[in-house]
Amino acid sequence: MSEAPGGARRGMVRRGFLTGAAAVTGAALTGTAPAGPAHAAAATPANSAGSGPLAFTHVTVIDGSGAPPAPGMTVVVEGGRITAVAPSARTRLRPGTRTVDLTGKYLIPGLIEAHTHSDGPETVVPPLYALAGVTTVREMRGEPVHHEWREKIRRGALLGPRWVVGSPIVDGAPSLWAADVGPTVEVRDAAEARRAVRRVKREGADFVKVYSRLSREAYFAIADEARRQGIPHLGHCPDTVRIAEASACGHRTVEHLHALLLATSRHEEEIRRGLAAVRIDPRDPSSLSRYHSWFQQVHPLEWRAVQGYDRDRADALLRSLAAHGTAVVPTLSVHRTLELPDAVPSRAEEWKYLPAWQVESWPDQLTALTGGRTPEQEERIRRIFAHRLRLVGELHSAGVRLATGTDTGTGYLVPGFALHDELALLVAAGLTPAEALRAATRDAARTLGLPAVGTVARGHAADLLVLDADPLHDIRNTRRIHGIVVDGRWIPPRERRLLLAAVEAAAAQTPPPEAGASLRGCGCGGHP
Repeated sequence: MSEAPGGARRGMVRRGFLTGAAAVTGAALTGTAPAGPAHAAAATPANSAGSGPLAFTHVTVIDGSGAPPAPGMTVVVEGGRITAVAPSARTRLRPGTRTVDLTGKYLIPGLIEAHTHSDGPETVVPPLYALAGVTTVREMRGEPVHHEWREKIRRGALLGPRWVVGSPIVDGAPSLWAADVGPTVEVRDAAEARRAVRRVKREGADFVKVYSRLSREAYFAIADEARRQGIPHLGHCPDTVRIAEASACGHRTVEHLHALLLATSRHEEEIRRGLAAVRIDPRDPSSLSRYHSWFQQVHPLEWRAVQGYDRDRADALLRSLAAHGTAVVPTLSVHRTLELPDAVPSRAEEWKYLPAWQVESWPDQLTALTGGRTPEQEERIRRIFAHRLRLVGELHSAGVRLATGTDTGTGYLVPGFALHDELALLVAAGLTPAEALRAATRDAARTLGLPAVGTVARGHAADLLVLDADPLHDIRNTRRIHGIVVDGRWIPPRERRLLLAAVEAAAAQTPPPEAGASLRGCGCGGHP
């Protein structure tokens, strides 16, 4: 690769298994910090598109639309936008255009992570997403810190992805989340539900995040008020609502595969009665304990659903989802972690970007969640996961839009890096590498309501990923990152290495949590 003139909080630390990057207050990445590897991220201007046009030449473009790869192309970016995409042999660059020769490389859109619960220091979490090739993130439990990060990124004071920020979780009463996790909005009736929608819109949320324990009355009031207020609603399909009903009233994305398992079974009526009998103890102060209780009651119902899978019912439901434009974010990564614990790796290179004390706590916490299963239970859960994979393939075949999301914020899922594993799981579910990439680029952008993101096209955002190997040959090649363009800023290999070293140093300096710090995360994918 050559580069030359051309043209001629913060907050509480996540504890327990439901863990993301440790939370500390970090200084913004400005140009005033001391030099050296530990401060490389701070010493380099963040998300700056630079001055003048920049041309990436002689590269194979995989544009995210599903079109065949286009070799020998030039992509010009300026002011954070793609200004030209054309064959290098026919491209004349303006005088003063900087060029980067990418002969032998592959250029794809920046990846989109549609289901995260991000928490940790801003010197770790936001830059880690971007440096792993994830240039857009959808935050599924929005808090003030996420709005702060987004504003700093927009100002160029922080390296990080575009951020779509949801509301706090809006759930029934009692919620699956207790007070130990931070703000959750509990609603008991239609009036409270409508007030909640108006409140989260005033607070700046991009969407209303709905949850599992909402009553039918509250859920349909949220859907109606969200439509009136012009704000999407999405998230879990509540236990009280059929997924086809949710889709018909505008539920934009269904998160995880729990509701789909139940709705595609010939035993649905029996399962619905079982769901109506599920109880959560409002006196329980622990979110983890509440989730355990919910899963203990729901797991037999999921197994019953798998036993009664009905292809005709599934076909009818999936056609309905496709017709209504409802997308699905399967989050296979978190399902795999908690349903196939024996397959969880004992180490991974990217773990060094999180605090060692956090990583070292994962095995015991995973054992606490999954240990004690009988051989029969283990076999059932393995079969449930295999069924989830088949269901994802059927969703895709039926034309239901899929978007990539991981539930990052739970154990073993490192911000940004986890999405590459999600792509591999989509391929394992039957998608081609090109189709999996589309779920992480164009289709995810459409799902998030970002029409100028997710494809390599003139006028679109200059969020790009340069790879050393062809991802259409092997989807795992998305990990072979050569360089990244984040909002028009080119981060070449050496700079990326320095920035990752800065993240590693910041993680190493993050202290363990104080006793009594609150539990964070989603926990949506597990079984006790």
